[in-house]
Formats: sequence, C-alpha cells, structure tokens
Amino acid sequence: MHITAKDLAGLIPPGFTLGVATSAFQIEGALDEDGRGPAGWDVFSAKPGAIVDGHSPAVASDHYHRMPDDVAQMKQLGVDSYRFSLSWPRIQPKGSGPVNRAGLDFYDRLLDELLANGISPMVTIYHWDTPLALDDAGGWLNRDTAYRLGEFAAIAAAAYGDRVARWVTINEPATVATNGYTLGLHSPGEALLLDALPAVHHQLLGHGLAVQALRAAGVPGEIGMSNVYSPMVPNTINPLDKLSAGVMDIAQNRLYADPVLTGKYPDLIRAAKFFGSFDHPDEDMLIISQPLDFYGLNYYMPTKVAVGSGDGAVPAGMAEAMGSDLTAAAGSGTPFHIEPWPEADITAYGWPVKPEYMGVALKEMAERYPNLPPVILTEIGASFEDIIVRDKSTNNTFIPDERRLKYLSDHIETALRATAPGGEAEAIDLRGVYVWSLLDNFEWSAGLNQPFGLLHVDFDTLERTPKASYFWLQELIEERNLATAADAAVAKAIGPKPTDSEAPDDDVPALDATA
Repeated sequence: MHITAKDLAGLIPPGFTLGVATSAFQIEGALDEDGRGPAGWDVFSAKPGAIVDGHSPAVASDHYHRMPDDVAQMKQLGVDSYRFSLSWPRIQPKGSGPVNRAGLDFYDRLLDELLANGISPMVTIYHWDTPLALDDAGGWLNRDTAYRLGEFAAIAAAAYGDRVARWVTINEPATVATNGYTLGLHSPGEALLLDALPAVHHQLLGHGLAVQALRAAGVPGEIGMSNVYSPMVPNTINPLDKLSAGVMDIAQNRLYADPVLTGKYPDLIRAAKFFGSFDHPDEDMLIISQPLDFYGLNYYMPTKVAVGSGDGAVPAGMAEAMGSDLTAAAGSGTPFHIEPWPEADITAYGWPVKPEYMGVALKEMAERYPNLPPVILTEIGASFEDIIVRDKSTNNTFIPDERRLKYLSDHIETALRATAPGGEAEAIDLRGVYVWSLLDNFEWSAGLNQPFGLLHVDFDTLERTPKASYFWLQELIEERNLATAADAAVAKAIGPKPTDSEAPDDDVPALDATA
C-alpha cells in the first residue's frame, strides 16, 4: 500500500510547487499550420521504421486546437504550475531570422489562459524540436546552433518575459546527445558514438547563451535547466561491473551536470582528451556554468550496469518498447551493457520501478555539488498500459491506473522524506515536482504506444478521460491546500511572534502582582 494523499500532503513543505508537464512536439500536432516551419523530428518521424507502428506526430494530442480545454482540465486538477515548451519552428520557422507572428500568438493565448486560471507558467525554451534548417546545417554538431538557441531565448524573453514564473533553457541534453547523435534512435538519427561529443558541448553552450539572453532581457522569472539523472548501480560486486557503472555515470550524468554546476568536465573526460576533436574557447565554461536560480532534475529509474556486451546494449523489453533493435551494439563489442532488475515491477517502457533510488539520486547530487541551487523535479512519471472500464448503464468510462498512481505517490514521498531534515539528501532545497505528463502523447520513437498521461487520450477521437492518477493528484492538492489553510488559521489565531525587543527580559525582576 502507498501512503494516503492526506498523509503525503502533510510532508509537503510551504511554498512547494505541484505541477504537470508536457512538450510542444509531443502534444501540439498542427505541424503544417499557421506558418510553422519543419523540424528535424518531422523528417525523422516520416522515415520507415523510425517510429513504432509507423505512428505520426502530425496530430499527436491535438493540443494546438484544444488548448483552452486542456487548461480547463488543469484548472479542475488544481495544479500550481504548468511546464510546457515553446515550439522553436512554430515561432522561428528556420531557426534564425524572422519570427512567425501566428506562432508567437499561440503561446500568448496559452500564457494568458493559464494566468486567468491561476496556473503559474514554467516555460522550456528547447525541448528537442530543432528547426530543420539547423539540423540540415549540422544540428548540435554545429557550434552555430548554440548561438541560434541564444537568439531564440531572446525572442521568447521579449515576447513572454512579463508572464513566465520559471524558465528552463534546455531539456535533457543527455537524451538528445545519446539517442540523437550517439545511437541514432532519435532525430537527427546519427549513430556517431564518441564522435557525438560536440553535440554535448554545443547544447551546454546553448544553455549558457540562453541564460545570458534571459538575464540581458531582465526577465523577472527564475532561470534553470533540466537534466535527466539515473543512479548507476553495478550488477555484481565484480570490480569490472563497478568500473562500468562508474563510466556510465560519467557518460550519462556527470558529463552534463559537472560543467553546469562546477564549470568543468569530469576529470576522466578531460584526461582522455575526448574533446580533442574540436576546440572550444576557455570562456565557454564560464558561459555554461553561470549561476542558476534552480536546477531541474528529471528522474525516472536507476540503471543496472554490467561489464561486457551481454545479450544487447539494453534489456530486450526496453529495446522493443523503444522500437529499436539494439542487439547489433552487442555484436560491435560494447564494453558494458544494461541489465534488467528481475525483482522489480517494470513500466510499459521496460523501465524498472525502484522509488528508493529517487533518494539515491538526490543524495548523490547533494554530495557531488555542495553549491547546488534549489532543485525542482521537472519530470517524474511512468508509462503503463491503461485499461478502460466502461459503465454500460451510464456509458461513462473510468481508467483505474493504480500502478501509475502508486509510482507517483511512492516517488514523491521518497523525494520529500529524503530532503526533509534528517533525510539522506537534507542539504537539497527541494522546491517542487512536475508530473510527466498531463496528457498521453507522441512518445518520440515509441510513437503513441507509451501512455504517460494523467489524462487518457483516445487518438482516434482525441477525447480526454481523467485517469485514477488524475483524481489522486487532485486529492493530494486539495489535502495540501486544506493543511495550508489550517496552518494559516492557527498562525492568525496565535498572532505574530514577539520580536526580540518585545520579548520579556529575564534580567528584569517580575512585578509583584499583589503590590
């Protein structure tokens, strides 16, 4: 059994944000409407075999046409904040040059709708939909793309800076570099292995340039970024397994966090001269490591690592869900591979459900980065196959997604306890959590087959149906609000605490009441 919503609400500290998240390419559809330019993902998705079952993002969840209704669902849910991304090619069709007024107007309407409903906007500037013109010029292998992201950030700041409470410059550069440039599983479909490393540096530089642009514009909102984090666990006590897990930790976690939070790449990366294939000015690291108002952490699962090529780079179920045959990587002599967790429940993606490792991730971040800014869990969530139950007497539908509900409850509880006084990561100032995702959506190379949403989307009719996890989060928010109101009422009844000047002086003798 998981903790009750009321008890979980009691763990939530004052000012803590409870939100939901999406990204433009995954939900908007309308790829050819109102002046939007093509993205690299448009072309990649059209390649035979690139997307599971040949699914298309052309409509996705149709949020572009259903935005007011989706905001109404968030209002009903009661969330504090909504994290969404700006479609770069919708606003700046070629990734440079003129802006598209219709694209700017869509997000104007979205921001105004959110604020009218009391929902605080968190805007992600880049969530993977690189304009095709930039991909054709080399994408993130080309240093110029970093400068174009800085320019796009300036456009966003000028248009929306007065209404955005929090900015995320870039989402999961690790996933873009690994899946898009190292393994070829995502757009732009490059399988370059170590030659993909320039895509790492240029994304981080783009992050830094976006921070500069936002600050130059004087936006009042907080500025941060989002990185995915997965604790790396050796498969056995074999020292080679431990070494393999350490290398994976550097490649997937520290390669992206160290430059931002310490101003340098990990020692192993620099010692191996992996970046010798291209030069970057020393001042790049100063741009990349500018102080942030918060650090966004996306957490989904731990990773168990073993030495050798094994039966494939990742467990078969995970590869199948991604729509990719990664067994070829084993044949090429990979030095290590990912092992399954036989004892763990797994999501539809084949990811292990191990909520205790949420605490491990936070503890590792606290220990590695003593000057870590406040942390926001910008994504947590899970895909599970949903069962739709229909009441024949009323024709109403209900989706009892108990596994997703439990996943969210267990992970949020773990994060709150880990960062509470006395917790394993108490040094972390945890400011909020955003559930991925509000809607079932186009899940990149997995197409429409991986439902993460609190709202079920029927991709034939596009009808939205709240799942049990939606109603659970609604209850959690209501219980949090009741507790907050009760605390405020008690504080008001007690009155303000006396200041030092008003407090009684122990050295002054008490008056004799009988005098």
